[in-house]
Amino acid sequence: MKPCTALIADDEPLLRERLRTHLAALWPGLRLVDDARNGPEALELFALHQPDIVFLDIHMPGQNGIDTARQLARRAHVVFVTAYEQYAVQAFQQGAIDYIVKPIDEMRLADTVERLQRQLALPPPAHAALDAMLDQLAARLERRGKPASPWLQWIKASVGTSLRLIPVDQVRFLRADDKYTRVVWDEGEALIRKGIRELAEQLDPERFVQTHRSVIVNLGCVSEVVRGMNETADLHIRGHDEVLPVSRNYLYHFRQM
Repeated sequence: MKPCTALIADDEPLLRERLRTHLAALWPGLRLVDDARNGPEALELFALHQPDIVFLDIHMPGQNGIDTARQLARRAHVVFVTAYEQYAVQAFQQGAIDYIVKPIDEMRLADTVERLQRQLALPPPAHAALDAMLDQLAARLERRGKPASPWLQWIKASVGTSLRLIPVDQVRFLRADDKYTRVVWDEGEALIRKGIRELAEQLDPERFVQTHRSVIVNLGCVSEVVRGMNETADLHIRGHDEVLPVSRNYLYHFRQM
């Protein structure tokens, strides 16, 4: 019997890794053929591997999960990965498509695995049923409108054996640490693989500023700026003992403080 196969499509490497780990534990017989980082890559890898199941992130660069799912109609069982459970629950009630919510909950994923194992004996949803479901989901997304802010709202980080969703509002500072970035927030700290330069482009510049090639700070958490030699300074962060550097290239952020 041909083993059941699956493809994961999500632009977040950590999410893909966590989903792979959970699926390996919950469904040892499932063969994960590849990972895709966006919609076009998912379609390309689907054509190459022809998997039975595709786990699709709704929000991906290049082409979102909804449009990608339309192109996979009747060729695979689709499971959406979404951060917005409030509309996903209603949109998927008919059962034509399943979904899991970020950050991934293993018990919820176990339910999805059980449903998929039952559904694999049947063909994927008919094109009309799938289109109707995708239209409903697209309409809900449209009504929901664009996010209140285009800037990063959450940072996903591994803390021990769990995946934490850290609200950006609680982040005090970020500091490069070898190949990682250390995130310090109200409840502790964690390492992520995303670089300082990438984070600087994703964070609201009205609230977060780069003070050094290795440091980004939350301006609301700065308690004191101590001027140093050669147009440099030291930053003191409220509720934290670590002193952060300000290089001369970034001192202009604090000239009026």
